[in-house]
Amino acid sequence: MRIHSAEFLQSVADLAQLPADLKPEVVFLGKSNVGKSTLINRLAGKSDLARSSKRPGKTRLLNFYVINSEAYFVDLPGYGYAKVPEHMRAGWGKLIEAYLRRRKQIRLALQVIDLRHGATELDKMMMGWLEYYRIPYSVVLTKADKVARSKLDRQIQAIKDQLDKNPFLQEVIPFSAMTNMGKKEILSCIEARLAFTD
Repeated sequence: MRIHSAEFLQSVADLAQLPADLKPEVVFLGKSNVGKSTLINRLAGKSDLARSSKRPGKTRLLNFYVINSEAYFVDLPGYGYAKVPEHMRAGWGKLIEAYLRRRKQIRLALQVIDLRHGATELDKMMMGWLEYYRIPYSVVLTKADKVARSKLDRQIQAIKDQLDKNPFLQEVIPFSAMTNMGKKEILSCIEARLAFTD
């Protein structure tokens, strides 16, 4: 897949504000500070499309980006940041789950996990939602450049072993924003799902 245009469309705080058209959607989920915004920017080839922040928990809305005028990338609020008030975290969780439950045009979710730490309990809960709502997803393992080459394959395999019984899991792809490792594979995965029709 080649992305030749990518533009921010809107931020959504309430499901009533969701785009009314039926463009297929690719959803990005992950803990705060795991690198979702950077991943979106690298895939789109734009350094400033999605705002990344050194302050975890900044993304509090569903952010929609129009890709090639024919699909959406949807960046969901990061979860698991301890300094965000509990009522706010609960609100984000309800928004995310309601979106996953209702949005029929989701073609693929990209569950973003820090390769160095593996899947946390919150990551597993999120993947449980994806499985429950029967949403195909791939796991993107960010920050692969921060793992020693001698340990990289072993760490990837350990995470795959954690997830091997998840029926809606498509692929596990290591990614580095520094080297672009995995970018081609992620775009190919997205292309395959966007081409799929029910």
